[in-house]
Amino acid sequence: MFIRSERLFLRPGWPEDWQELFCLIDDEGIVRNLARAPWPYTPEHAQEFSARVQETGLPSFFVTLPGANGAKLIGCAGLGRHNGEIELGYWIARDQWGRGFATEATRAVLSVARALGHRRIVAGHFLDNPASGRVLEKAGFRTVSGTANRFSLARGEHVPSKRYEITLDPCGSDPDSGGDEDKPRMAA
Repeated sequence: MFIRSERLFLRPGWPEDWQELFCLIDDEGIVRNLARAPWPYTPEHAQEFSARVQETGLPSFFVTLPGANGAKLIGCAGLGRHNGEIELGYWIARDQWGRGFATEATRAVLSVARALGHRRIVAGHFLDNPASGRVLEKAGFRTVSGTANRFSLARGEHVPSKRYEITLDPCGSDPDSGGDEDKPRMAA
């Protein structure tokens, strides 16, 4: 599955993407904010991630920024399972922070989730990463409750985090989900 949003192109990862992926995610400032990625992040981790088989109904995407010289990988976004719930996860390369790409990619993945029939998606962020909370709020997520601890593989410990959720309208009219210009176009 492929998604085209206003500025981004989201596509499946391919095994040959591992080197580009590794160059972007080999950054402790990124990995420490992810629950499931180890630190240090090795080339072998990038190879495994790029070649993994996706679970039906839970797509993951390499987020790319199209340009005159092709599409440059800038991050990842997708759906997974956590404690029996469908969870959204994402990360964007450090040199692309502050440009709205995380919010745009999140909205694109939510559009796919809605099309796949998911009605409720959860997400979260570690408290020392408040920028991620702003991304989730801009995408229409609402805070579920107070803080809870979530294990961070990179940090090797439980870290205080904040949980969010969004209920997806099957007709596509979620509150705060952006205007028509933000609606992604999908292709199989």
